[in-house]
Order: sequence, then C-alpha cells, then structure tokens
Amino acid sequence: MPNHRPAGPSEHQKALTNPRSDRVKAVRSLSRRSVRSRAGEFLAEGPQAVREAVNHRPDLVRDVYVTAEAAARHPAIVQNALDRDLWVHEVSPEVLAAMVDSQAPQGIAAVCSTLDVTLEAAMAALVGPTDLRPAALVCVLTNVRDPGNAGTVIRGADAAGADLVIVSDSSVDVYNPKVVRSTAGSLWHLPICVGEPVPAILAALRSAGVRLLAADGSGASLLPDVDLTSSHAWVMGNEAWGLPADLREACDEVVQVPIYGRAESLNLAMAATVCLYASAQALHAAH
Repeated sequence: MPNHRPAGPSEHQKALTNPRSDRVKAVRSLSRRSVRSRAGEFLAEGPQAVREAVNHRPDLVRDVYVTAEAAARHPAIVQNALDRDLWVHEVSPEVLAAMVDSQAPQGIAAVCSTLDVTLEAAMAALVGPTDLRPAALVCVLTNVRDPGNAGTVIRGADAAGADLVIVSDSSVDVYNPKVVRSTAGSLWHLPICVGEPVPAILAALRSAGVRLLAADGSGASLLPDVDLTSSHAWVMGNEAWGLPADLREACDEVVQVPIYGRAESLNLAMAATVCLYASAQALHAAH
C-alpha cells in the first residue's frame, strides 16, 4: 500500500487508545520471529531508531506510532516523517506500551519492512563491475546468539566504516527487538546480509578475493602484527565458545586481541570493535 501523508499529531489526529485493538495486537506480534519472517516487517523502538529509519530508509517505514508527549519531545522526527509522506499515528501511552517489547517504552516506534540484502547482491556490490574494492571491510557473525552483542557489533561495524555485515543462519535474528535497539540506528546505515549458512558465506567471500581473518583467543597472530591494508573480513564466533576448529581452519589467519592487563578476555562486542577499528585505521592509512 503506498504511503500517504495523513493528519499528524500536531494536527489533532484522533489518537489510538485501545490497547486490545487488532492493530495493536498485529504490531505486538512482530516481537515473534515467525511473524516477522512471514510479514517481512519488524518494529523499531525509540527515538534514535525511528529517526535513523525515517532519515535513511523512509521507503521501508510503513507506520510511525507516537504518544503526544513523545511528539512534543521529538518534533523533528514527527515532522520529518510527515514531510516524507509517511503514516504517523498518535497513540496513548498504554497503546504504545502494548505494542513494544521494551520494559521502558520511549513513546515512539515504527513498523518497518525488512532491509537485508542477499549474499549474491552483497558480493556484487563488493566486487563491482570489474574488481574487488581494495579497501573492503566485512564483518561476519557466525554463531552469535546474544541480541545485545549482535546489535553492538553492527553498531561498531557502522562506526568503523565497514562495507558489509553478514549474519549467519545460526545467529540471532537481526530484527529481534533487542538487536534493533542495540544497533542504535546503525541497522539502516550499512548493508546487512542474513540467513546464509557459514560455509556458503566463507566460500562467497573467498571467491570474491576477500581475505578471511578469524578473531579468536587461540590465534597464533596478534592483532598489532597482522596486515590489514587489503580487503578482509573479520569472522566472529560464539560468545561462550568462540570459533570451532573447522571454522578457524577455513580462514586465512587466526588472530587474537592481546590482553595487556589482568582481564581474562574481552567479550564478543568489545573484541569485534577493537578489530574493526584496527582495520579501519589500517585501511584508511593505506588507501
């Protein structure tokens, strides 16, 4: 259904006030992965997520729901949505609370269409019409199960200027509400590929000429000693048990982040951010 510009909260549109309505139940059902997959939609909660969705991918925003208080706090978000001819609905706080997964709703949410790209399209964008870009940076999540970790890695990849994030079929769903919140809006800033098995991901990257670097505490190479000046992908493992031996062996090099203090290790999101920023620094210096 094409988007239109309805009367917004500032024009005294009649608010949605029944938390048991079919519309509210339909939005709330997006907290379930099966519903998200079937509908091709997910829910973005909070002003930061909604602002970035409206700013960067308004074509994917189906409906914006906002309380009167949140509309007064974030008038620029509401006005930008209206200026882009998006559906904006005023709702009561009770309705917003019934719609979202968060324990502390921030007064605004948006139903969005899923935005992932296929592995084939992602590889085509990396390689281009002639050859692989010399400074491509990719992050692969192989078996990441914690929503907060996955979202934080996506946010770190965005901040480091990564070209692509690939989330395997054995990892958490990137449209899980906790993942979406943890990305802090970065979900709409860079291409994300989901749902592919790890062997297919590694094979596609290798065929494209992308060097595969396994990030693992057992690595023989230390991060400061690794050449990061050409296109490469960081392959990240599970929060608890890292990367299994067969995946480490499938990569070109196994790299560990050195620990200089007394900490036993870094958690997944911290290690990924350290690796991605080391790559960003090396790639920018070289190119």
